[in-house]
Amino acid sequence: MTLGLETLDYIIFLIYFIIVSSYGYWIYKNKGKQSADSKDFFLAEGSLTWWAIGASIIASNISAEQFIGMSGQAFQLGIAISVYELLGGVSLLIVAVYFLPMYLNNKIFTMPQFLAKRYNTRLSTIMAVFWLFLYIFVNLTSIIYLGGLSLEKMTGFSFMNCAIFLTIFAVIITLGGMKVIGYTDVIQVVCLIFGGLATTYLALELLSNKVGTGAGVFEGMNLIAQKANGHLHMIFKPDEYQVHDGKGGFIDAYRQVPGIMMFIIGGQWVNNLNYFGCNQYITQRALGADISTARKGVLFAAFMKMLMPIIVVLPGLAAYVIFQENADSSIVNGITQNGIVKPDNAYPVLLNLLPIGLKGLAFAALTAAIVASLAGKANSISTIYVLDIHKKFFNKNLTEKQTVWTGRVVIIIAFIIALIVSPLLANFGQAFEYIQVYTGYVSPGILSIFLLGFFWKKATANGALSAAVLSIVLSAIIESLYPEFPFMNRMGVVFWICSLVHITISLIEGKGKNQPNAFEVKKEWFKVETPFAIGALLVIGIFVVIYTVFW
Repeated sequence: MTLGLETLDYIIFLIYFIIVSSYGYWIYKNKGKQSADSKDFFLAEGSLTWWAIGASIIASNISAEQFIGMSGQAFQLGIAISVYELLGGVSLLIVAVYFLPMYLNNKIFTMPQFLAKRYNTRLSTIMAVFWLFLYIFVNLTSIIYLGGLSLEKMTGFSFMNCAIFLTIFAVIITLGGMKVIGYTDVIQVVCLIFGGLATTYLALELLSNKVGTGAGVFEGMNLIAQKANGHLHMIFKPDEYQVHDGKGGFIDAYRQVPGIMMFIIGGQWVNNLNYFGCNQYITQRALGADISTARKGVLFAAFMKMLMPIIVVLPGLAAYVIFQENADSSIVNGITQNGIVKPDNAYPVLLNLLPIGLKGLAFAALTAAIVASLAGKANSISTIYVLDIHKKFFNKNLTEKQTVWTGRVVIIIAFIIALIVSPLLANFGQAFEYIQVYTGYVSPGILSIFLLGFFWKKATANGALSAAVLSIVLSAIIESLYPEFPFMNRMGVVFWICSLVHITISLIEGKGKNQPNAFEVKKEWFKVETPFAIGALLVIGIFVVIYTVFW
């Protein structure tokens, strides 16, 4: 396998780079406010259309985590990993109907602001600091690591050079503010989807050529069904399949995706509702719009989520069959590193076998996903720090110009920290699992705080703080005492315990009375327009059909 791109590949990538940069500059100069307005910088208030909101949500969500990490887990586990995308689409509908009205009607712009309004500033500050650490050291760092890893394998340049390139590109986009991010994300998503679909098509063609008779894509899909049947089940049972763990050993697939129990106990619901409903860099896209526009944007994102398994899962399955059949030495050697099977290498290695020109398109698609996601997360880091920490504790009298300037400085600092830390992730076996496991320490407590804060007027600040602390402590204890217990089921168990503790402390402390800072809830807020209802039913229908066929 020859590393590196050809001249045509670089020309295609350069065209992509010029288009995105030029469009971003044009948006910065011609769209919205020209003054140094902090709400415009952080929220693009009122200037994002529904399609820009939807595209921006997907661009922030789909990154190297999915292209590299989820393709790696498709190689490892099969289509069961699609649950993150499929249930993500359904969860976005719940967020659109129930979460967005609570944010918009209570004029919430950041997640810590919600905690301050509903509970108190102590909890808000604690969680703001925690979110900053989580977003920088888990999210931003992992995307730079996975992105640098994939570009290294595609181009032949060193990991650090690739990581620095991605960081600089993302900084250029991010410094323009949410308005630039939102609209350039539309181009990024178009590139991501078409480049991703082209890669999937060619991966199946490659599988057909290497393992079959060369009859094409449909033969490639049939070969997956014939030779990787164990990888075509959405629901696992305990001890049913042993899969590569990325560290030289094997692990029970049920520990990664614990079958029907992750729905019954609720761990997968906790994971998705927290990610899409309580996550600054996801909800931020919709917080500057009216409810109708915001819901249309989220519905658009939900439809695109249902498409993602085709883009990120099928290539991993194709690589798995080629690897298992030992049909291509370059793929087998690329995935195997020092005698250890590395699932995260599957997608980048596959990209190197694409034809000249199409490799450049895939390179642009992958870069688009990485840069868009980095930009969205960095903007959210900046938003939380400036609005919820800096203006509260360091300088309450910042001018609009100073606020935007401070936000830009924070963006640069966050990127530098993440860039320095990113190489350390090489010590972890499977990066997508790393992200999910460590995010799962906090997701149960955060979701409990938000759901009870929204819809239960008796919830108190001490009850919420107890849930937040207990979520981390209890998760660590369960993982330590019961390491074989699936982390997704652990999230569900911890969520119910945290919620019970939250409710108990609130009832004792508040003596069963409604809290004075409880939010008003009106039934009419949750009514949806007919087109949204029809679209939502279609998304749910796709989810049901896939689980019925591949149970």
